Amino acid sequence: MSETTERWGSRRAFILAVTGAAVGLGNIWRFPYMTGENGGSAFLLLYIGFVVLLGLPVMMAEIMIGRAGRRGPMQALAYLATAGGSSPHWRWLGLFGALTMFFILSFYSVVSGWSIEYLVDSLKGDFSGMTPPQVGAAFNGFLDDPISMTFNHTLFMLMTMSVVAAGISSGLERLNNLMMPMLYVLLLALAGYSVSTPGFGPALSWLFMPNPEAITLDVVLNAMGHAFFTLAVGACALMAYGAYMPERQSLPTAAVAVAALDIGVALLAGIAIFAAVFSQGMDPASGPGLMFVSLPIAFANLPGGALLLSLFFLLLLLATWTSSINIAEPIVEVLEGWGLTRRRAALVVGICVWAAGLLSVLSFSSLKDVHVLGEMNFFDLVTTIPPDFFLPVGGLLIAIFAAWVMPQHLALAGLGTSRRFFRVWRGVLRWVSIPLVLVVLAWSFLK
Repeated sequence: MSETTERWGSRRAFILAVTGAAVGLGNIWRFPYMTGENGGSAFLLLYIGFVVLLGLPVMMAEIMIGRAGRRGPMQALAYLATAGGSSPHWRWLGLFGALTMFFILSFYSVVSGWSIEYLVDSLKGDFSGMTPPQVGAAFNGFLDDPISMTFNHTLFMLMTMSVVAAGISSGLERLNNLMMPMLYVLLLALAGYSVSTPGFGPALSWLFMPNPEAITLDVVLNAMGHAFFTLAVGACALMAYGAYMPERQSLPTAAVAVAALDIGVALLAGIAIFAAVFSQGMDPASGPGLMFVSLPIAFANLPGGALLLSLFFLLLLLATWTSSINIAEPIVEVLEGWGLTRRRAALVVGICVWAAGLLSVLSFSSLKDVHVLGEMNFFDLVTTIPPDFFLPVGGLLIAIFAAWVMPQHLALAGLGTSRRFFRVWRGVLRWVSIPLVLVVLAWSFLK
């Protein structure tokens, strides 16, 4: 595959594209319930620390590889490895990343389908007057209905792959430019409203007051995995966007902007959600159902709750739509590198991800008691192993490639900074980021 000549239309378009890949379920669905299950501030502060020490350096490495190679992930890795006198088999890291994204997108689409269902229900006012047991029963009834689950999963996949099939400028860039600003406006409105609720103070205290006694191995591992997941780092997805990065754009500045926007979305979503939860005296450690059981109950009892709940699920749908499109892009690029046209590659990816997603759909009904690994059914497996293990492993290999394998002059050119900054960045990557991932992963396997 020859060097691509396509570029993002502007520096802003690139930042919005990478932010679109990063901001999604990880920030608005997964972050709140992971924070709730892992001790509040203990998880939050570790997560921010991992974003700074791991996420940012590895994000820069991943984008830099794509920018230096100006090809799809597999082709860029092979080209740069060969240029550095190493084996072209590094290309298989790109395939590993695509498979990781494949499994993540398969459950992403299913959970995003829940947001479609709940957006429609909240617009109809179905949650008004419902008791907590009724809300919980309604959610469980929806999960136990494979027809409704499959319909929403199918609709979301069609929404996603139709944009991917349109290409970079006509599809991804146009949607990101429209949806990302709208997402931030909605989120700021919800977070601003939360200031007036009685749960705002307790939510801030629970999220930001240090709680070191709550730190355990699982909390550390979950925080690291979530840092990779929420930044979309470790699956070579950002290499695809780096390949289209404008020539004169500052990569470190763009990466810092994306990380700041990503953390900001998580914090604003957490404040809005936990302010509502604490206002009603509910348990923040409600697990994956926090958003779909606790929030309808909490918002139903607030002034203007039906409208607020509708806005929240619209926000969730917009975030997951932009993120899923950006997740699917590098998978499609792998098939394009094997000779398929974009439309045909998008069709193949869409059908295969949809079929895999059916296993997650059925994990709440007929396959509920089918354990794939230990006590985990298929949905438990794909929401745990790819985000918490595959992404850190992929990030580790990307960091090793950038720090030790590819030629220094190409890495410096791809990063587009001064030699002094390059040496600092590479030193952090070699002696902080890589050892930290190794220690945490080894710790998790030995526990």
